[in-house]
This record gives sequence, structure tokens and C-alpha cells, in this order.
Amino acid sequence: MAKKQLTEAEWERKLNEVAVNKDDLNRLVMDYLVIEGYKDAAQRFSVEAGLSPQVDLDSIQNRMTIRSAIQRGDVEDAIGRVNELDPEILDTNPLLFFHLQQQRLIELIRSGNILSALQFATEELAPRGEEFPELLPELEKTMALLAFDLPLGSGSAPGASTALEPPPHIAELLSVSQKLKTAGELNAAILASQSQSADPKLPQMLRLMSYGEDLLGNTGPGKTHFPKLSLLQVLRGSNGDVGDENGDVKGRIPEVLVQEE
Repeated sequence: MAKKQLTEAEWERKLNEVAVNKDDLNRLVMDYLVIEGYKDAAQRFSVEAGLSPQVDLDSIQNRMTIRSAIQRGDVEDAIGRVNELDPEILDTNPLLFFHLQQQRLIELIRSGNILSALQFATEELAPRGEEFPELLPELEKTMALLAFDLPLGSGSAPGASTALEPPPHIAELLSVSQKLKTAGELNAAILASQSQSADPKLPQMLRLMSYGEDLLGNTGPGKTHFPKLSLLQVLRGSNGDVGDENGDVKGRIPEVLVQEE
């Protein structure tokens, strides 16, 4: 099958022929800002776009405060705030509550408070493991941290030749990504309790567009040469790292770069 070729001008003309409702685009942006927690940006955008958000923007602040508590390691504060917001969130999500308690245990181990960590694991997490046996591997993995020398709060010198360092699959529990994972799971549960979607639609649509371009492109069945949009930087912007704990946007979504397919 011969390859087709579209010039940039032809491609832009075809794109411009597609009718896109501006209100629909604005709602996609608002949906992203609300779910990802950018309260100030959502407020400004609602005024500029003349669009009323479908949720109370104060609820965004509550979610971001809770997420910030987890990210700084204060899981107990996060749990207290969630219970104030809606006690049923944790009562009806035993797996989520276990992961929050697991994060509390990780923070105790990180601080070097070994006795408290052992007591907490025995009193709080062990009964959960007996009730839900499928959670035991995660508990055992977390307790394995105690078998290694951890420089964070343990008094040992980082990089010491005698230090017994944990393997990557154990050390990852101490990573920022572990906190983000727990915070994301809790954020999704809060959104669900408020009858909101946990995933913004905008990144989903960008991924769908990227998939469509792959089908149309040189390596797909479409066999067409056309200016292709690079969405890598845009998709990276969906992880919540562009704003602070108050939801203020520190940057903007990077410009979409035009590349040749």
C-alpha cells in the first residue's frame, strides 16, 4: 500500500474543518483543574470562561490539604481530616485504610522509631492481615525495611561501606512515588464519595488522540505522512506535580510541539 503524504498546510486545513464546541473544551479544562486540585486556577478559569464549576471549589482545598498531609508524612492528620470530611470513606474502603496505615508504618520506620513501628504493626496492621490474608505480602514487604540500614533518621551514614541496603523492591517503599500512590488512592476515594470522576477526561482524550495518530501514521494501517503532535510533555503534566499543596499552578502545560511523522 502506497504511503500518503499531507503537507502541514493541508493537515491544518483538515483540522480547522472539524467543528469543536468551545464550551466542551472549557469543560474539559475545568474538569482537569478540579480533579487535579488546582483550586485557584479553577476559580480564575471559571471567571474567564464564564463557566460555573459543578462542584464546590472549597472541596478542592480539603482534598489538597489531605494530600499534602500524606506527602509530608503526616498520615494521622490526613486520616483525621478524611474522617471529618466523611467517615464512611475509610469505613467502606478497608484496602485504602490498610494502605494509609501501611504508610504510617513506613513513616515510623523512616524516622528510626523502631519500637513504635513494631508496636503499631502488631496492634494495627497484623489484625488487618489476619482479616484480609491477601494483604499479608504487603505487610511483610513493609516489615522487611527493619532488616536493613536506613540512613533516614536511623543515625547511619549514607553510603557507608558496612551498611546493608534494601533491594530496590523494598527501598521503593521509602520513595516519593509511594507517597504519591497512597495520596492518589485516597484522592480518588474522596472524589468517588462526592460522586465525581477520579480521572480527568483531558489526559484520556490526549492519549486517545495519540493512539489515533499512531493508526493513521507511517507505521499504522493508515500509512500516512503528516505533522504529528508530541504529547509526551502534556501527559507528564497530569501527575499533579505542577502545583503546590494549595493547588496553585506553578507552571503551565507545555506547548504542544509539532513534529514530522
